[in-house]
Amino acid sequence: MPKPRAVVIGYGYAGRSFHSYLIGLTGGLELHGVSSRNPETREKIVRERGCRAYASFEEVIEDPDVDLVVLATPHDTHAELAVRAMDASKHVVTDKPMCTSLAECDRMTEAAERNDVLLTVFQNRRWDGDYLTLRKLLDEGRLGGLRWLEMAWQTFGPPGRWRGETKKGGGRLFDLGTHMIDQVMQVFPQAVESVYCRLHRDYPEHDVDSHAMVVIGFEGGRTAVVDAGGMHLIPKPRVHAFGTQGTFIKHGLDPQENAMRQGDIDAAEEPEENYGRLKTADGHERAVPTVPGRWRNFYENVADALAKRAELAIKLPEARRVIAVLDAAFRSAESGQVVRPDIPAL
Repeated sequence: MPKPRAVVIGYGYAGRSFHSYLIGLTGGLELHGVSSRNPETREKIVRERGCRAYASFEEVIEDPDVDLVVLATPHDTHAELAVRAMDASKHVVTDKPMCTSLAECDRMTEAAERNDVLLTVFQNRRWDGDYLTLRKLLDEGRLGGLRWLEMAWQTFGPPGRWRGETKKGGGRLFDLGTHMIDQVMQVFPQAVESVYCRLHRDYPEHDVDSHAMVVIGFEGGRTAVVDAGGMHLIPKPRVHAFGTQGTFIKHGLDPQENAMRQGDIDAAEEPEENYGRLKTADGHERAVPTVPGRWRNFYENVADALAKRAELAIKLPEARRVIAVLDAAFRSAESGQVVRPDIPAL
């Protein structure tokens, strides 16, 4: 049986370094092509990836040989392009965030159901080592009942290109914040009771947020804080988790992206100085070796789902909860008030 043939739309940083690279490593998928409107970029695609270079999105969805369309395009284009691809009977992966509003999310979900095709979101950070380590500690009961979780992802400098434009879905909350919101929504599957967000816009040349902090209140009194920014020469811990029996803290980002940039994601290795620390109620404190991350799992899961060997790891109800929190966060930032959205438990 032939492998499903995937085409990536866009060959910017995400399309080149993430999607086409990871698909090329996935035994159950074929990187059939990449689309770009730029003739010079199309030459680069053929040279670097050894696959077909399409000149337009229309050319891709009209090709009967294409099974899977991967959207590595600006966030504001995801909904329209995904629906058009699904109406052409193509399966779809969108880069994160899935889209920019709940209305778009529901429209995309309806198109997937109407056309009986798969739709999922590239949440590769579910396979980050820090997140996997936190989940392992929770599964082992090392923290007791988790009550408060803080996640931060902070860099320095303004965003580039379209990520600096609000109308295109740019900004730190839509970019870095989406990954962290997805993670905390997995850790806390309970219903969301409140969302409060504070945004700063301190880049004079851009209209996007320079810093975003979101506080999410869950049923049962659990709290998550997501902190994403671009004005942080000294960042906060990546993960700070507080439970009834222990506390876990970890600095540093997953090493897979740097390894991927150098052409070998499998060479990623967490330095020991970035290991997290766990302190438990009995007074013991120790370093916790980081569980190795593995972004390859995302497209391997997509291949298995297309072959009907597995369910999708990133399911649409989970993706909708993320978009619902983002929607509530932007409404809270605009009003300055706590928003109480209707976001049910998983």
